[in-house]
Amino acid sequence: HFSLGVKSPGLGICEWFLTILSFLFVVVTFPFSVWFCMKVVQEYERAIVFRLGHLLPGRARGPGLFFLLPCLDTYHKIDLRLKTLEIPFHQVVTKDMVTLEIDAVCYYRLENASLLLTTLTSISSAIQLLVQTTTKRLLAHRAFSEILLERKSISQEIKVALDAVTGCWGIKVERTEINNVQLPAEVRQSLAVEAEAQRQAKARVIAAEGEKAASESLRMAAEILSSAPAAAQLRYLHALHSLTAEKSPAFILPMPFDVTNLASSATHSPPAVSSLLTANTKQPENSEDKKDSPML
Repeated sequence: HFSLGVKSPGLGICEWFLTILSFLFVVVTFPFSVWFCMKVVQEYERAIVFRLGHLLPGRARGPGLFFLLPCLDTYHKIDLRLKTLEIPFHQVVTKDMVTLEIDAVCYYRLENASLLLTTLTSISSAIQLLVQTTTKRLLAHRAFSEILLERKSISQEIKVALDAVTGCWGIKVERTEINNVQLPAEVRQSLAVEAEAQRQAKARVIAAEGEKAASESLRMAAEILSSAPAAAQLRYLHALHSLTAEKSPAFILPMPFDVTNLASSATHSPPAVSSLLTANTKQPENSEDKKDSPML
């Protein structure tokens, strides 16, 4: 009976004596003692009665009225409504050695109030630790991709495993859900750096392809301008128009297009023509010397 948490059928002499005195006190002070002996329990609650520190046999009291002996009996109310427990983020190592951070939520209700009070001191902490250890044990046999794809079935497995343990505590697990599955902050930061490097490399490739296409277009335009002089003159006039369209305080005096052609032709002229031009430029100097000399 001690292992079941119920009172032993055998009472000591002192316990019998105190119980008889309590009954006599209720009878003598009736009906005033009724206000101290009758308690009310709501529909969603149950009361667990302890007499002189022993759990009374039988089921929990309630709902409605129940009787207590004054000065001997104490009671504890248990709420049977569905409760929610949020499991904080905790690290889990998968089958393919990937470290994850997972949080969950557990829905449970209290079924056996007498068993619960005699087995657990903190319900929430016990369930939280049990959910975390069960999650680590089950996810250690699954890969990261399986966890992402089979989250619903994994939650059902966790619920069944929890219910098998919490049944011994008088708790019924109704549902368990895995909320978030994410990588640790260090891994997320390294992945972000890698993704940024890939984006920059892709941008550089696109820029290089653009420069290559632009240089190819410039080469084709240069070939067209060299083969058609009229097109070169048209481009020259277009450049002059764009320069005059800008509002600038400076005066731009471009060199005529024919002068540039003449200079280029002079540089490529034969040696006889260049010597002839040199002789023509030197002849006036000699004539002036002959005219000014008094000896001649």
